[in-house]
Amino acid sequence: MTHNNSSAASSSDRQNSKDGASAQDHLVTTLSGQQVPAHKNVVTSETRRRVITASFIGNFVEWFDYAIYGYFAVVISTVFFPEANRQAGLLLTFGVFAISFFVRPLGGFIWGHLGDRMGRKHALSLSILLMSVATFCMALIPSFDTIGMAAPILLLLVRVVQGFSAAGEYAGASAFLVEYAPKGRRGMYAAVVPASTAAGLLLGSLLAALLTGVLSDQQMHDWGWRLPFLLAAPMGLIGRYIRTRLEDTPAFREMAEHDTAVKAPAMDLFKVYYKQLLIASGAVLLNAVGFYVILSYMPTYLSEELGFGASESFLATTIALATYIGFIFMTGKLSDLYGRKRMLFTASGCFIVLTVPAFMLLDTGSFLVIVLVQILLGAMLTLNDGTLPSFLAEIFPTSVRYSGFAVSFNLSNAIFGGTAPFVATLLIGATQSKLAPGWYLVAAAIVSLVAVLFAAETAKKPLQTS
Repeated sequence: MTHNNSSAASSSDRQNSKDGASAQDHLVTTLSGQQVPAHKNVVTSETRRRVITASFIGNFVEWFDYAIYGYFAVVISTVFFPEANRQAGLLLTFGVFAISFFVRPLGGFIWGHLGDRMGRKHALSLSILLMSVATFCMALIPSFDTIGMAAPILLLLVRVVQGFSAAGEYAGASAFLVEYAPKGRRGMYAAVVPASTAAGLLLGSLLAALLTGVLSDQQMHDWGWRLPFLLAAPMGLIGRYIRTRLEDTPAFREMAEHDTAVKAPAMDLFKVYYKQLLIASGAVLLNAVGFYVILSYMPTYLSEELGFGASESFLATTIALATYIGFIFMTGKLSDLYGRKRMLFTASGCFIVLTVPAFMLLDTGSFLVIVLVQILLGAMLTLNDGTLPSFLAEIFPTSVRYSGFAVSFNLSNAIFGGTAPFVATLLIGATQSKLAPGWYLVAAAIVSLVAVLFAAETAKKPLQTS
């Protein structure tokens, strides 16, 4: 690896650098005023392990929050909207969930700007702190019976803050991993991000199953649903500590060294990289709808629409999530071997052909069939989700990588992802068909397939620098 002038430092200086005293290295001041070490360290396996851990924990906290909100949606609706009927309460609860996603595009712009201008590490350290505090505050909001209309207003405020702070997490962690990944393994490394999201959902599902199994309905209503949200604070603090101990990615340090960062990444994104932005936004659609319908909304669908018990619904989803985590790394590896486009095409094709028949099978009344169908849907989703992070990171150059990923990902998730449980519930009510969520997934898969048609293959190519 080529070294710059800092490689002429004495051996004692190099040792100090290894011990964390990077301030002794020659520093480069970026356009944003940040001082960045000009040396290019050899990336060790230990560094990569810490990068993986740091990237994992932030998304874990984010999706743990979404999981427990989704899995406890029925209880939350009775706490904050007790005067509404059952379906109206659910719609209001999912509506709050959806509204919080509308701030995600704004969050994507801001976190993307910070990540492309000041560094991936800086943005990710701030986002995890704000996100975990917002999730923790969910547990502290009084009920409607205690403070009236102030309760749902506070609920909405906390969800908006959480949505804003989470907007840069998935994109930032993916860019971080891709830029640290060894040659030929970017897909495998980036698959850590969807794996961490599923792990967060899995813990949420396990806690939901446990709490609904050991607590009475009244206990769940009074205080049981609050317990999982309290876990966000310690998890977030651990994640922030790990991230502040890391150095920024080699790709960002090289950009800072050559002072090639752009002043307004978002402007460049829309002026120069608008085609990539459109392709990325379309490609994300299947993930946006599929993830929330299959892994977040499904327990509510099984209990409210098909009449299964809450414990059975959570258990079926827990099994599917465990399978999803196992499949996701396999998909990342396959995308390194066979290319991003081929995997994304296959995912869309499977959803177009198999989704509606799978939803028909869910209505058979057999718990075993439900588990098998959820495993199938989860495996199909991994074909998309295990490939998407590396695909989105690779189609944008370093100068706008964080912004491009964050904006495209959050635009699709704001419009179609966060609204998926709400739309699914609304479609079932409007059509009186339990298959409506399945057809919604088919429509999303068609759009994603068309978008990927226009994309270039990136798996075997070096990361774009400009």
